[in-house]
Amino acid sequence: AVEAAKAGAAELMSRRHNRVVSEKGPRDLVTDADIAAQKAIRDILERAWPDYAFVGEEEGENQPPEEVRRGELDAPPCWVVDPLDGTINFVHGLQNFAVSIALHARGKMRLGVVYDPVYEEWFTAIDGGPACCNGRVMRSSGCEQMGDALIACSFPSGVDRHAPEIAQFVNVLENCRSLRRLGSCALNLCYVADGRLDGYWATCVKPWDSAAGTVICRQAGAVITGYDGGPLDDWNPKFAAGGNRRLNRQLTGLLAG
Repeated sequence: AVEAAKAGAAELMSRRHNRVVSEKGPRDLVTDADIAAQKAIRDILERAWPDYAFVGEEEGENQPPEEVRRGELDAPPCWVVDPLDGTINFVHGLQNFAVSIALHARGKMRLGVVYDPVYEEWFTAIDGGPACCNGRVMRSSGCEQMGDALIACSFPSGVDRHAPEIAQFVNVLENCRSLRRLGSCALNLCYVADGRLDGYWATCVKPWDSAAGTVICRQAGAVITGYDGGPLDDWNPKFAAGGNRRLNRQLTGLLAG
């Protein structure tokens, strides 16, 4: 997975200042870099593990096999790939974007690799092991009071002022120390894992956006639930992540309120 992420990142960086941009939906951009990076990643993964399933953001490959979605124990392991998480940032020359690769097996996400090629930061974790940044073991924040917390959020493209996300945003904004919208779900989760953010929530992202980050975040000691406090659904990721259980409960309480 690390080799594949390197190959994907090389495609991104080679096109960073010479990209071709198009719309795949209203306010939803895709570049030639996304597509080239996904191809490079998939070629390496499928060459090494030809029997594994593959889900990626681009090229219409964004639905897992039904047996994978149902979590059947005999379902094939499934790679879940976002070749460019933070496309809008990438298009506008901002630095917050990453390659994200996860492996889903036996009913949950088991492995996560997120690579930030600008800052050359590798975030990695395997289920049952530590979460690391460039080999350094990470631990999530010990902040237990929302009033002391730095929180991040993700909004959908073209969010309406009357959408529930706006009410959630205001609820959290009024109660936390400060609130950020950074533009990369994968990196937000890694920042929670490393204690740079105390919490993060999203109700509009796709499985490939969050898959690797949820493994990394969980293995760093953070608590990830559904945004309403229920279980996290890997394939319908509407979630809240807190550096610890107490902060997670406060965050989900505000989001539900």
